[in-house]
Formats: sequence, C-alpha cells, structure tokens
Amino acid sequence: MLPHAPASVALARRRLRSELTDAGVCDSAVDDANLIVSELLSNALRHARPLASGKIKLAWFRRGDTIEVSVSDGGASTEPRCGPSTLSSLGGRGLGIVESLAQRWGVRHDNGATTVWALVDAPSAAAPAGARVTAPVGAAAIADFADLPDLDDESRPSGPATRAYPA
Repeated sequence: MLPHAPASVALARRRLRSELTDAGVCDSAVDDANLIVSELLSNALRHARPLASGKIKLAWFRRGDTIEVSVSDGGASTEPRCGPSTLSSLGGRGLGIVESLAQRWGVRHDNGATTVWALVDAPSAAAPAGARVTAPVGAAAIADFADLPDLDDESRPSGPATRAYPA
C-alpha cells in the first residue's frame, strides 16, 4: 500500500523500474509500464478517495511477455474514462496515454474499491551473445513493499472487467 500522496508516484516508479529491469524486461517496456503507472497513480491521487486504509494500492503481475499493472483506490464520483482533450486542455490526457501504450486497459469495482488496470507488452531484453536471460514469470506487488500479497492465479480477480478498452 502506498500513501495517498504525490511522493508515492516517484517511489512506485523507482521500485517498478528496478523490479522489471531485474526481471529482464526490455527497456522500452519498462518505460511504458512506468509511464502507465505514473498516469494511473496520478489519476487516483487527483480524482479518487483513498481506500478505507487511507492508502492506494499498486500491484503488477507478469505472465510471459505481458505485464498487468493496476491501481486501486476508494473510488470517485465518476468512472475513469478516456475522453477527448484539446490543445488548450490543462489535463485530461492521462488515460489517452494509457490507451496508446497498453494492449488493453479497464476498470473493475470490488468491495468499495475501484481498480484501473492496464496490460503492457513486456518482452525480455536482448541478451548479449552467450548470455542467458531468465525473466521470472510470476507476480510481484508494490506498496509498503511488504503488505501486498503476491497476485497469483488464485488471488487475481477472475471475472471480466467492468469496462475494458479497447474492447
């Protein structure tokens, strides 16, 4: 769990970058995942309430060449959605950025929490000649970095997202 505070974005980005790099994910995918996490966390901080704990939750899960990143908060008065922005808009581009970088993204609601998730292509980095990159396939969670459970097949929500983009 992360504090419902702007400093959480930088902390999460550093941790995610470190873990994805250590897992052998290529640099461009690490950059995309980091940008998506920044946008999702920033939106949660700006537009939503914290979870009942007073915090927000960030998690990531890797399976093969895909990473799911998700941010859970206490919800807001509106549904997260990608809307049109104009050149003079001061904001409103975050989910458009997520949509352009992610394979898909969506929103699910569960027990008073709203979770915005995105799937990111995450191929392994090219290994130098003779080297073998073994990227762990599994799950990791980010937050206090101790109190989030790993997301395995049994604990991941199995139902469809409330909304998924693109369909």
